[in-house]
Amino acid sequence: MKWIWIASEFARKMRFQMRYGELSRAPLKLLRLELRENYAECEWLARPNDPWDWDLCEEIREQNKTSQALRDALTVREFLFSSIPQIRLANLKVYRPTGWQSRELIIAGSVNREDVPPPRIASLVMRAKLYGLHFDLVDGALGPLDLKPNEGEFTTETSCHGRTQAAENI
Repeated sequence: MKWIWIASEFARKMRFQMRYGELSRAPLKLLRLELRENYAECEWLARPNDPWDWDLCEEIREQNKTSQALRDALTVREFLFSSIPQIRLANLKVYRPTGWQSRELIIAGSVNREDVPPPRIASLVMRAKLYGLHFDLVDGALGPLDLKPNEGEFTTETSCHGRTQAAENI
């Protein structure tokens, strides 16, 4: 019962504290959270661009979206470890919507509570990589991330008439 309470408290706090991003007013949408003794798995949808950015050039919009997704990943990592002291290791996955109820993986990684990058790293991309996040940048935009054969998806998926739908548990 304790873990259910911890998970619900984390989801409530995350929803409240991350309802707005620095570059997007869209809320962060948590897809799945799994907690075990000292391990967590957390998945969410990357925020879309802010509606006020519609008149910016495509390159700037993509850079804003990339920056927001990386900031969110680092913030969720910090928030997870500070909210749940029992957690030592976490797998994080960030998806973006691509079409009708489909998603593609854009950020993934195993992060450790003890991993602390040097304090003077100004680059957001470098900080994310030093924390253990993996992503592909193509001209400043996040590209789809291909999983290696030994890296399994941990989103529960069901096939429905040739389409794949990820289960949203939270």
